[in-house]
Amino acid sequence: MGSFKRLLSKSHKDRDFILFLIVGLFTGIASGINSTVFNNFLNDVFHLSASARGVVEFPRELPGALIVLVLGVLSFLGNIRMAIVGMLCAALGMLGLGLFSPTFATMLIWMMMLSLGTHIFMPLSAGIGMNLSQKENYGVRLGRFSAYNLVATILGYGIVWFGFRYLGLTYHSAFIIAAISYVFAAFMLGLMNPGKRELKKVRFVFRKKYTLYYCLSVVNGARKQIFLTFAPWVLIKSYHVDPPTFAVLGLIISGISILTRTIVGNAIDIKGERFVLSLEAVVLIVICMGYSFAEDIAPPWVAVVIIAACYIIDNSLSVVEMARSTYIKKIAVVPEDVIPTLSAGTSFDHVIAMTIPFLGGLLWSSFGYKYVFLVAAFIALINLFLSMKIKIE
Repeated sequence: MGSFKRLLSKSHKDRDFILFLIVGLFTGIASGINSTVFNNFLNDVFHLSASARGVVEFPRELPGALIVLVLGVLSFLGNIRMAIVGMLCAALGMLGLGLFSPTFATMLIWMMMLSLGTHIFMPLSAGIGMNLSQKENYGVRLGRFSAYNLVATILGYGIVWFGFRYLGLTYHSAFIIAAISYVFAAFMLGLMNPGKRELKKVRFVFRKKYTLYYCLSVVNGARKQIFLTFAPWVLIKSYHVDPPTFAVLGLIISGISILTRTIVGNAIDIKGERFVLSLEAVVLIVICMGYSFAEDIAPPWVAVVIIAACYIIDNSLSVVEMARSTYIKKIAVVPEDVIPTLSAGTSFDHVIAMTIPFLGGLLWSSFGYKYVFLVAAFIALINLFLSMKIKIE
């Protein structure tokens, strides 16, 4: 209690940043729990086919495609209050998944509420962090928030592993724990100085110079969503991987991600975005081949290790997204173009993310999951071709 009083007595900016780090802890716990159990929840409770699993991604990604419009409507609240709304929506969605999802249709409604909340918070977190920093320490402070969030995500994985393995934790109780975490995150945001409420004009920027970035966003969205939707589905459907095992995979991914964040950041500074994104595309092609042919070339116990390794490596490469962001920052005609252009890229990414899983599910149902990842390999090849075109004057 005494330490909490000392926290509140600090200067506004320092106090708010500490509170913001605590927000990162609570959102990390919730994210770790949800990402570990959600696919198993869909399989074990609703017994979805591959095509039905693909259909689920359309409503799940719809809030992401519309997020610029949502933030435009809510912008009069200011960043902090918008973030509180996001956390409460996420908490409500998690609670609905845990307690009020007797049918597939009601589950979709709560899932969309959760997705809306997390997508509201995604673009706001960096802005809030930079508002609580000085120009010379943007990177350090955002890096610290990211580190707290990652550590808490690992804690979320640990809760799933220990809870399901030893405490009889269920999907419903796991979602309730995640909902409580989001409520605490909203409470901590509520203790922060809300700042000025300004009505900001939210706009897209379309310039011919940014065409390559938009193409990279579309291709990345297509490839990424195939992996997010069907990579865990292969492990669940073909190899019966359970939530505790996914928690262990998440722990491994988090450990590797700590290293890849530093490595990728240094590689961008030293080698440039073209090198980093091209290397990512090559690695992704190899991973797709692993998913497609592991079952054909190895016995089941070896194949599941190969596919799990592909799953780990792919998820560890998510940090490469920063190379696309730094690319647009370096080629921007004016600094004011950066955020709207990144927002446009995100919306393009999510529009593709809504449609690709549906087609992938039909392909899986008709021919098998091998061909889903062969298509992903072709998309990664297009990504390589586009990445090689990057030029920064």
